[in-house]
Amino acid sequence: MAASTKNVEEIRSRVILEEFGVKNVHTTDFPGNYPGYDDTWNLGRFKKNFSIDVVQLDKNNMEFDMVGIDAAIANAFRRILLAEVPTMAIEKVFIYNNTSIVQDEVLAHRLGLIPIRADPRLFEFRNSGEETAAEEGSEIDTIQLQLKVKCSRNPRASKDSSDPRELYLHHMVYSRDLKWVPIGNQADVFADAGIGPVDDDILIAQLRPGQELDIVMHCVKGIGKDHAKFSPVATASYRLLPEVTLLEQVEGEKAERIQRCFPRGVIELEEHNGQKVAKVVNSRLDTCSREVLRHDDLKNLVKLGRIRDHFIFTVESTGILQPDVLVTEAIKVLMSKCQRFLSELDSTDMD
Repeated sequence: MAASTKNVEEIRSRVILEEFGVKNVHTTDFPGNYPGYDDTWNLGRFKKNFSIDVVQLDKNNMEFDMVGIDAAIANAFRRILLAEVPTMAIEKVFIYNNTSIVQDEVLAHRLGLIPIRADPRLFEFRNSGEETAAEEGSEIDTIQLQLKVKCSRNPRASKDSSDPRELYLHHMVYSRDLKWVPIGNQADVFADAGIGPVDDDILIAQLRPGQELDIVMHCVKGIGKDHAKFSPVATASYRLLPEVTLLEQVEGEKAERIQRCFPRGVIELEEHNGQKVAKVVNSRLDTCSREVLRHDDLKNLVKLGRIRDHFIFTVESTGILQPDVLVTEAIKVLMSKCQRFLSELDSTDMD
């Protein structure tokens, strides 16, 4: 690719946001593309440039920066988080009695999507070839839950009341009504695990007097690639780190207007010789809306870009495992994939 020397580094490392398009969207730093640049992959250089910095971490959410890596690897990591980190979820639903207005298949689907708090690392994948044996499952590959609820009238309800919450008992079936039934020695092994739904206020069905549910469920280990109910994250996404550069000093009324073109915190105003001067404080907060490019007198004062190898990851867990654990497990899956690929190469060379 022909380019002047001063623009080469920008083309290699920045995505540029323009008024009617985006430039430099493709990776171009491959060996031999730019004279004078050694772009061959080097382990030492990769170790020096690569870093992961945790920005925010709480019970269900994590934000971290992954720097110095190609978009293909970052996206592979995101897809692994979504589809290849295993969890436990309801797979088989045995409905012994369902007199509610919710059809059996709809009810089974709703139950399957309830996140189950159970560490999948402590269980084995169930052998699909053992369908005849069991429906029972075993303590190493199955968690059994039971739902048994019957609605009845409240004898203490006021005669004038029309509120179902007062008229009926057990008319709202929630995830808290799912009870864990230990199999084998699970009661001892998982005594402190608190196996059950992650959230206890998920509405499953509504009943009326005389209606009841009698259901047994089997949870098994699986991955999101097989069914979305096994996905351990509510969302896993990334974006490139924004970069906002003021090309000249912006003062006065223009400074105030250019500040309003960005989300709060990106640009602040400072006093210099009695004039308000715009200053970029935190480009990370920019949403890359390009609002400033709509103004003819402002668009040539600023340059908008994104750093190509700086990924801001956001991971929101469903609550089954903490987000930092999910990230660690995703890295393990990626490592095993790489190892499997290397093993295949070795076996091909031997052949």
